[in-house]
Amino acid sequence: MRIELEDLVLRYGDVTALDGITLTLEEGKIYGLLGRNGSGKTSLMSVLAAFRKQTSGQVRIDGEPVFENARVTSRISLTRETGETVTIGTGEEALSYAEVLRPNWDGEFARSLLDLFKINPKMSVKNMSRGQRSAMGIIVGLASRAPLTMFDEAHLGLDAPSRQLFYEQLLADYLAHPRTIIMSTHLIDEVSSLFEEVVIIHQGRLVIHEERDTLLSKGTSVTGPAALVDGFTAGMQVLGSRSLGPTKSVTVYGELDDARRRKAQESGLELGPVPLQDLFTHLTADGAS
Repeated sequence: MRIELEDLVLRYGDVTALDGITLTLEEGKIYGLLGRNGSGKTSLMSVLAAFRKQTSGQVRIDGEPVFENARVTSRISLTRETGETVTIGTGEEALSYAEVLRPNWDGEFARSLLDLFKINPKMSVKNMSRGQRSAMGIIVGLASRAPLTMFDEAHLGLDAPSRQLFYEQLLADYLAHPRTIIMSTHLIDEVSSLFEEVVIIHQGRLVIHEERDTLLSKGTSVTGPAALVDGFTAGMQVLGSRSLGPTKSVTVYGELDDARRRKAQESGLELGPVPLQDLFTHLTADGAS
C-alpha cells in the first residue's frame, strides 16, 4: 500500500505531536520508523491506522483518505507494545476475532506461530505474561498479512531469543508474501538489517527519509590527532565528537568522495563506518549541526 502524507499535523490540545510532515512511502518495502521518546512515532502510526484523525493535512493510502474508510482500514494492521487489541478472551478467541476482521488472515500460519512462541491458546490473554501478550500481538500482526502491517515497539516484551524468532518470521513471511511493513523500534542495531528504508522523526518533524544503505554511507567517523581531525572536518556537517588525550574522533554526515578519502589516508587519519543507532543518536541530538 502506497502512503502519501502532505503537511500532516496532529495536535493534542496545546501539544503538537506531528508538525507538517510530508512523506511518500512506496509499497512493498520494510521501513524503519525511528525517533526518540515523544518524537511522534506512535502518533504517526495511529493516524495511518485511522485510530486518530489528523488535525490538518492529507493522509492517503493507495490514493484514498484513511480516516473512517473501512475499505482501506480493513487492509491495515497496527500492533502496539501494549497489545490491547488482542486482550480478548483466550488466545484462541483473540485469533478468531482477528480472523473476522482481516480478509487476508492465515489461520494455519497463526497456529504455527502459537507453537513457535509456545503460547497456550486456551489461556486467557489477560492472564498471560508480558512476553506472551507481546507474542500474541505479533502473531496477530503477522498472520493478518495486511497489505500495510505496522509494529509499534511490539517486540519490547520479548526476551532476546523470542525477538530473534520474530525477526526471522517477519522476514521469511515478507519474502513469501510481500507487503508494506513499518517497524518502530528503539532496538535499532538489533533490527536494522531488516530495513530497506529509514524514516527518522524528531519533535514531530521529519528529519530523514533515506534508503538504509544510502543513509549509512553518509555517516563516517574520523579519528586521529586532534589538530589533523579538526582540519580535515572543517566545513563538514559534524554530528558529534569525542577526545581522549591528543586523539579525537569526530562523526561527520555527508558523502566523502575518493579524493577526500585519499587525503585522510595520506594524513594518517582513520575513517570508519557509523552504526545506524549511533547515526540516529547524533542526528536527533539537540544542537546537532
